[in-house]
Amino acid sequence: MRFGIFIPQGWRLDLIDIDPAAQWQTMRDLAQHVDAGDTWESIWVYDHFHTVPLPTEEATHEAWTLMSAFGASTSRVRLGQMCTAMSYRNPAYLAKVAATVDIVSGGRVEMGIGAGWYEHEWRAYGYGFPSAGERLGRLDEGVQIFRQAWTTGEATLAGKYYQVDHALVRPLPLQEGGIPIWVAGGGEQKTLRIAAKYAQYTNFAGGADVFTHKSEILRKHCAEVGTDFDAITRSSNFNAVIAATEAEVDERLAALAARYEKVVGADTAKGYVENFLRAPGQAIGTPEQVVAHLQRLRDLGLGYAILNFPEAAYDRSGIDLFEREVAPALR
Repeated sequence: MRFGIFIPQGWRLDLIDIDPAAQWQTMRDLAQHVDAGDTWESIWVYDHFHTVPLPTEEATHEAWTLMSAFGASTSRVRLGQMCTAMSYRNPAYLAKVAATVDIVSGGRVEMGIGAGWYEHEWRAYGYGFPSAGERLGRLDEGVQIFRQAWTTGEATLAGKYYQVDHALVRPLPLQEGGIPIWVAGGGEQKTLRIAAKYAQYTNFAGGADVFTHKSEILRKHCAEVGTDFDAITRSSNFNAVIAATEAEVDERLAALAARYEKVVGADTAKGYVENFLRAPGQAIGTPEQVVAHLQRLRDLGLGYAILNFPEAAYDRSGIDLFEREVAPALR
């Protein structure tokens, strides 16, 4: 199993109480710490503009700006977004941005891409909020533009949603064959079909039953479009709260709720911890419990786990515990 880790950028209220002037240093220092080791293959950020579970005035740093900054300040880890919303940027422009970051980073970019879902920020930024069908149509056309741009240096598409006419994307990314594409989302009729057509990686829910079901849907789409199911690496994201004992896990979760409460109030903070962090399929528990959970998923075909440690900006002990006791057991 391969591992990626999210760098706190504010979206999940993970930079509370850190002065904005110090937030980049916090992110950079963790990224460089990860880069210096050998547990983590990749670092990740989210492509969002407004915080969750509620829009607040807390920081949310922009994903592709961070990609370039991480590309210049690390040397080994690969750089991903989980996931870029296709409609937030023109896809030919985004292909150009990603190619430039690939060059800055020495060929380490991953393209995590999806249709987008957070209605509040869509409307706040003036993007409207198109139907799911339109958002997925844009995703399909945008990925086609990426593939052309990164392999031929230009893109032409007379699509329903996007029209580009010999849009030049030079220089090409450094990675032979272009930047790897991760199609994120578990929509069974369209998203997983787009993944079957174009993706080297997928990303969908990590609970065993859901993961198995989505995998079978993906397999069927691959058979229908004529691609190799086994050539697509399946990944999932996990919220990770890990400690030596269950009592310590509970203490960590209580501390997180107390931090969130400062911004969103007690009821919302409690609900966020219970409904999001403790949701089925997360990496919550002792090292032995987390190993057992991820082993089961690995046996079902999970090839890549991307973990979000919600306290990472303040406390790396959970990350250290994962590196010492969880990752070795899963390799």
